[in-house]
Amino acid sequence: METFQKTFLNSVLVLLGLILAFLLGYLTRAYLYGADFQVLEEAYVLLDTHGFNDLPESPAMEYGMIRGMVQAYGDPYTSFLEPVQRELESDVLEGKFGGIGVTLEKDAQDYWSLFPFPESPAARAGVQEGDRLVKVEDLDISPETPVETIQAEVRGKVGTQVNITIARAPDFAPSEISIKREEIALPSVLGRIEPSESRLGIVQVNIIAASTPDEIQKTIEDLQKRGATHFALDLRNNGGGLLNSGVDIARLFLEDGDVIQQQYRGKEVETFEVEKPGALVDIPLVVLVNEYTASASEIIAGALQAHHRALLIGATTYGKDTLQLVFTLHDGSSLHVTAAHWWIPGIEFPKDGHGLVPDIAVASDTNDPQAITQAVIQAFFETNQ
Repeated sequence: METFQKTFLNSVLVLLGLILAFLLGYLTRAYLYGADFQVLEEAYVLLDTHGFNDLPESPAMEYGMIRGMVQAYGDPYTSFLEPVQRELESDVLEGKFGGIGVTLEKDAQDYWSLFPFPESPAARAGVQEGDRLVKVEDLDISPETPVETIQAEVRGKVGTQVNITIARAPDFAPSEISIKREEIALPSVLGRIEPSESRLGIVQVNIIAASTPDEIQKTIEDLQKRGATHFALDLRNNGGGLLNSGVDIARLFLEDGDVIQQQYRGKEVETFEVEKPGALVDIPLVVLVNEYTASASEIIAGALQAHHRALLIGATTYGKDTLQLVFTLHDGSSLHVTAAHWWIPGIEFPKDGHGLVPDIAVASDTNDPQAITQAVIQAFFETNQ
């Protein structure tokens, strides 16, 4: 009997504890999400009650509220992406995705047309250049369908099937094709030999993705086989990407030292160092920059400039020295939140609201499209650098 009473008493105490915890959580939630936003709730009810038009269906209204909150927050780099936008962004930063290997372009009549990559799943399934895309699964395609919506529908898990309906000239009779998705690479790096100087290899980096460090190394190795001995790392119009990849790219060209330092609110300073000599420490190198070189691209350029590893040629960079954390919400949308500040040891950055100052200035709005190339050739081959 005594044992039963003790067990019963313990059960009652546990239950009371759970109730108290629930009440505290409820009151806290009410304080944070109710009392603080009473005006918002009031405005919503009035709009719903008296508005001539129906309220947008969920989640359009909720997304609009989030955008308003982000705008009021007042940070230019804190942003909200809807699920489709977030999925496409993730593909670009990952450097690969599950898909059928096509590009989408508008034809003369403004319809969406397909152009398959060579040897892609789409090409092997019979898709030809210029085929009109009529339908993807249950999604009817019209000239007004956003390209992001089409891309998100076509892409999916590697190994899964996607059904598309195409229409081919001249009669444009619809035909359905089932295609198995495969891993499709999204190259972030393009390489070429400068036509006016066969010793100069141009390595154009479009975004800093997870695959970019390996792509840069492979591209330079390929250009070396074609006779290039000097290289220009082209970061113009590169808005950045993944911080860790940016650090790893800088490490490719550096022998030792610090790349960057960063600090989150209330945290200790964290230093990213060169752990061992990079695979490309010995190649002659310059870096091309302009006013749209930003974020992770500035990390690369700034670290190489600070270590006197490469001259910067072009225009002053954008000047973005903050780091955003990406939080994926339960519906696949995401919130990008500015959470840390970074800097490059040995460089005052940004300076007067701008970014990195080039060693050799070449205006981006020059009427001479070869001005940058001429500056590179002069730096390499006419001044013995």
